[in-house]
Amino acid sequence: MKVTVVGAGAVGASCAEYIAIKNFASEVVLVDIKEGFAEGKAMDLMQTASLNGFDTKITGSTNDYSKTAGSDVAVITSGIPRKPGMTREELIGINAGIVKSVSENLIKESPNVIIIVVSNPMDTMTYLVHKATGLPKNRIIGMGGALDSARFKYRLSEALDCPASDVEGMVIGGHSDTGMVPLIEKAVRNSVPVSEFLSADRMAQVVEDTKVGGATLTKLLGTSAWYAPGAAVSELVRAIAQDAQKMFPCSAMLDGEYGLSDICIGVPCVLGKNGIEKIVEISLSDAEKAKLAESAEGVRNTNGDLSSVL
Repeated sequence: MKVTVVGAGAVGASCAEYIAIKNFASEVVLVDIKEGFAEGKAMDLMQTASLNGFDTKITGSTNDYSKTAGSDVAVITSGIPRKPGMTREELIGINAGIVKSVSENLIKESPNVIIIVVSNPMDTMTYLVHKATGLPKNRIIGMGGALDSARFKYRLSEALDCPASDVEGMVIGGHSDTGMVPLIEKAVRNSVPVSEFLSADRMAQVVEDTKVGGATLTKLLGTSAWYAPGAAVSELVRAIAQDAQKMFPCSAMLDGEYGLSDICIGVPCVLGKNGIEKIVEISLSDAEKAKLAESAEGVRNTNGDLSSVL
């Protein structure tokens, strides 16, 4: 499998590193607009191959998309990162033009590519790729829910004082501080509802800590996080590469599912060789339905700012 990662910054380089270390791809191509930057990152990563025991070939390209030809999966991380105090929605004016151009260049060289969108605001950028390219909806995936769910499980394991591997939990809805819907009522520790271990107040705190997970890291780091986003992307790519039929919450184009249409938002998706193999409609409580509807309204408001690009 050949994978392209557009944007060789911290998130893109982490994507490439985790994909290589997991050793399921034959080649990863890093692309960046900064002269020599992707080539340097690729060389640095390749010098870890004998140390980390991977055989994946990593190459770099300065804005030459011909080197991405024949990619099975492409990851779009390009755009400016979120700065302290900046909402994801404020990024749209700058990042929309970048993402539209990148997606068109990718499809020109790899018409059968599956695209994973990481650039923020992620749900709106995923929607933009759909509208700009006209690709089948199964071949465009927004990464956010996989990352948000990993952050949810981290906060759950912290509250439960247990290993993260003991915990299962999912976040649906928009990939924003106000749009996330952590499904706390469905979260479990080894099949036992977390409500058996945690008070209502502690569960509510886990939900709030999850929703501001990105903003918390931005405040601490001075820029967006990169390790967890890179790891989240690598797992989506691996599920596609291995036709794993594995379920992740991803931003997908909905056509009536959950009562929503013409919107990309985080819902459970089964991933395999064709990208999104199936959108899974799980039962939601009335409160969860209301929160998802509210989240969708926020995403639609942000999508409205795309009129100058589409």
